[in-house]
Amino acid sequence: MVEETNPYDGSASHSLIGDNEIAWHTEPLNELEENQMSVVTWIGLGKMGVPMAHHLVEAGHEVRGFDIDRVASDEAEAAGIHVYPSPAEAVAGADVVTTMLPAGPQVHEALAGPSGLFSTASRSTLFIDFSTIGIDAAKEIHAEAEKHGQRFVDAPVSGGVTGAEDGTLSFMVGGSEQNFASAAPFIEPIAGEGKIFHTGGPGAGQAFKIVNNLIMAVCVAVSSEGLLLAERLGLDAKLFHDVAVVSSADNFGLRDWCPAPGVVERAPSSHGYAAGFRAKLILKDLGLALDTGVSTNTDLAITRTVHALYSQMVNMGGGDYDCTALLPALAGRLPIDGPSTADAIAS
Repeated sequence: MVEETNPYDGSASHSLIGDNEIAWHTEPLNELEENQMSVVTWIGLGKMGVPMAHHLVEAGHEVRGFDIDRVASDEAEAAGIHVYPSPAEAVAGADVVTTMLPAGPQVHEALAGPSGLFSTASRSTLFIDFSTIGIDAAKEIHAEAEKHGQRFVDAPVSGGVTGAEDGTLSFMVGGSEQNFASAAPFIEPIAGEGKIFHTGGPGAGQAFKIVNNLIMAVCVAVSSEGLLLAERLGLDAKLFHDVAVVSSADNFGLRDWCPAPGVVERAPSSHGYAAGFRAKLILKDLGLALDTGVSTNTDLAITRTVHALYSQMVNMGGGDYDCTALLPALAGRLPIDGPSTADAIAS
């Protein structure tokens, strides 16, 4: 196990690297044996939630689900997840409850609201939130969990839909050492090797995720702008991509999510910009970063510029396209002549 001091709160930070070094092998799992299969309830069965939950099915767990969207529920059923008509019914008797929802208010309502699952679930149920909701929202939910006698970690993810499908996501987990140890076995089937990190106490996962997504969004934006310039210079997009990813311009947003269509087969741009990560969600995450900049007296000038670009794109009606559709947005080519996000989800 790799251990280093976490500057966020001074605690140890762990990276889970191999089968012989995983922290949960030596930590109690709330009286569950490490290889015992569990009942896991998944709230929020979106484009990432379904494949993530399916990996837990493949790992042998009984996975229940709930989502207000009928299409998402049908996809979950096809993936071996038994969908329940209400969250309370799905949670009854569950060992673990996971949430993957768009923003903080939805997570708070689902868990700590008047009819929230902290109240209806058995005491000491393990709750894992994979959403990106911000530091303060996560800390508030941690406090509510403790008040209700529940265990909770904030565990935002990185890697997009392809990472969810491939089981190679990265996880930034905030919470106590004991709750991290309990949560880790349920994250491992969805994570890439060496990609589960205990980043510190309550809210620390969100802190890491905000900075990560700030950098990612800036990379997608500058890659989109650079590819537009390359297009207008008459450069071949595929050749430019091949050069850039082995040169100093390389970044994830260009390499794996290339905003130019027809370059990377699995990139959203090659599928009509059907969303892997919706533009309106990256705008939300950039807003969280700007709020954090204000609270820490940090001038995030570049982030403000990228936030303004995505705000303009969303206002143009592009919020449900993938974030890499910033390229056609910058070129004045919205709406895109291809399948919309809604069409792609329905097909």
